[in-house]
Amino acid sequence: MEQGTKGHRRSSTRWPSVLPALLAGVLLSVGVGWGSASAASSSGSATDSGGSWKPPPCHRPPAAPVVAAPVAGVASDWTITSFDGTKIRAHWFPVAGATPQHPAPTVLMGPGWGEAGDTDLSGTGDLFGTVSISDLHRAGYNVLTWDPRGFGHSTGTIEIDSPDYEAKDVSRLIDWVATRPGVELDGPGDPRMGMVGGSYGGGIQWVTAAQDCRIDAIVPTISWHSLTTSLDKSGIPKIGWANLLLAAAAGRSLDPHIVSSSAEANSTGRIDAANEAWFAARGPGNLVSDIHIPTLIVQGTVDTLFTLDEGITNYKQVHADHVPVSMLWYCGGHGVCLTNQGNPSAVETATIDWLNRWVKRDPSVGTGPRVDLIDQHGVRYAATGYPLPTIAPLRGEGSGTLPLVAAGGSGPFSEPKGRPGSHAELAPEAFPILPAKATTAVDVRIHGRTKKSLVVGAPLLHITYRGTTSPGVRPTAVFAQLVDDSTGLVVGSQVTPVPVTLDGAAHTATIPLETICQSVAPDQTLTLQIVATTVAYATPRLGGSVDFTHIGISLPVVKPSAVTVSKQA
Repeated sequence: MEQGTKGHRRSSTRWPSVLPALLAGVLLSVGVGWGSASAASSSGSATDSGGSWKPPPCHRPPAAPVVAAPVAGVASDWTITSFDGTKIRAHWFPVAGATPQHPAPTVLMGPGWGEAGDTDLSGTGDLFGTVSISDLHRAGYNVLTWDPRGFGHSTGTIEIDSPDYEAKDVSRLIDWVATRPGVELDGPGDPRMGMVGGSYGGGIQWVTAAQDCRIDAIVPTISWHSLTTSLDKSGIPKIGWANLLLAAAAGRSLDPHIVSSSAEANSTGRIDAANEAWFAARGPGNLVSDIHIPTLIVQGTVDTLFTLDEGITNYKQVHADHVPVSMLWYCGGHGVCLTNQGNPSAVETATIDWLNRWVKRDPSVGTGPRVDLIDQHGVRYAATGYPLPTIAPLRGEGSGTLPLVAAGGSGPFSEPKGRPGSHAELAPEAFPILPAKATTAVDVRIHGRTKKSLVVGAPLLHITYRGTTSPGVRPTAVFAQLVDDSTGLVVGSQVTPVPVTLDGAAHTATIPLETICQSVAPDQTLTLQIVATTVAYATPRLGGSVDFTHIGISLPVVKPSAVTVSKQA
């Protein structure tokens, strides 16, 4: 739910734009030790995988006539009456030259949380790498943007991309697009169209495409699989982001569940079952299994709101249904890229290629590798699928006692003065919720090998422990993160909640940490830190301590032949 695309009309609430400054780099094809770039461009191609794929038939009952009124004084704007009477403000930007005799396909582009639809015809895409209206026009697409219900000039109550509300609003917008001159149709009421957008504009793609077969391809960027696993992982609310998101919607009509869950998370560190169920119903969840159109999933390696795991879960579900699907990672998203960003145009290029291949149905367009990854040095790796084959993991073992105190935990991040790529364009709110190396922690060292290792996937943590804490309503948990000892940075800015039982008895637990993509140089070290608190999550119960009699951590190392280096920054 990021700061949205660059429209002229914007919410007055100021909150963080969380993608770093673009880092310049020359992109070179390389293949030393990890395969060749030429192999990457063919063996993992999503175009190849979709060679025999055909668009599924789309049968929908005819839509009722759309009630639409032009907005006085704004040539692009229309007020569309949705299924329940809610007034949705739409912004229509047909591509030059599109006529009934020479119609063009259409792209719907959703904005981020708290934002109105993009109306900027001169922009070059937003800070999250998504495409702009002008990008889409140059590629030959009509563009429709809109203010989601409750935001901008649209009426209604915000339901967080609900399949029962926001998705139905978009279907009504599609009904209207089908009536516009110069719109290519696959049939009556069925425009040839795709969808793009990041965060809130990514989530809406999943729930709409699962219910409306008229959409031909989607590119959800930094979106989620479930709001429970992303906002309330292991039953610990992600309070840093939750508070920022609520502030971004200040003054808007919010579903009461949003307000009550926020108050509860701040006061007790928990979300009750009724609110949890409400967030789970927002989707997409199991609705992803109803996606039967080509899908490019774009996820950020340093995204601390919608982590890589959210995109991976979606990828696996779409892939299981034998639908053309690709996944691209980039150093960005809801977070701060503190390392080499690599090619800053990778997301934009992949998005346009995906639309041209699957919306325009041009088989000559290559869509790149099925899985396209990036490490902390800006090096891109191509693979034919996910998960990646692995060899023996990197391991670390240790023990120690963790005092359950508030001070010295993970974060906030303090940016060193004079750091290259100083991220001066970032709003100051981003850093206070960013994990950082802790000063009060149980540390376990992990040693690299004599050769480079590429770690991709979820590190596995195994703990044997006993502990006690003070009575209270807050959950009992600790947190785990990996620190790159060569930079002092938390790997991917990722920290994972680890629920613990603190009744004085001995317990064991095995927990997958958040997925990372990290190159480990010969003889380099990483440090696992187990901490009591983090700025990213709600504060658990404090007081007492946890004695870890054994800590084991294993990092999945990719089999070198399983990936090819496609680009190096």
